[in-house]
Amino acid sequence: MNGSDNTPIPVEDNAMPDENERTFGMLVHLLGIFTGFLGPLVIWLIKKDEMPFVDDQGKEALNLQITALFVFMALFILLIMLSWLNSTFGLILGILLMLLWVAFGISVLVFQIMATVAANKGQYYRHPVCLRLLK
Repeated sequence: MNGSDNTPIPVEDNAMPDENERTFGMLVHLLGIFTGFLGPLVIWLIKKDEMPFVDDQGKEALNLQITALFVFMALFILLIMLSWLNSTFGLILGILLMLLWVAFGISVLVFQIMATVAANKGQYYRHPVCLRLLK
């Protein structure tokens, strides 16, 4: 299961995840919007051994949350460093970084919504830009 695009990945044995698995798979993505990595982590830890679909989608949701955390921290550190520059150049770079921060946040939200919808349909979703730390 290594689809780096957003096409659904075929389920082993052509078995569609049942409604319960799809619900929990959807929740791991949906809770990420409101709780960051904590909600997906709790559901993944509880259900990963009994529901393969939730195991896969939980890892995907956690990978996105970890990636987003790294990017937001890096942008924050760059903004702090730019605050030391007392120049117009530093101000312009700071504004551009803040715009990048907002754009990245919106894209993460859109990816989470897309993953929530796909998981609700029983599709194995892969985020297009994400560090694959949990495999």
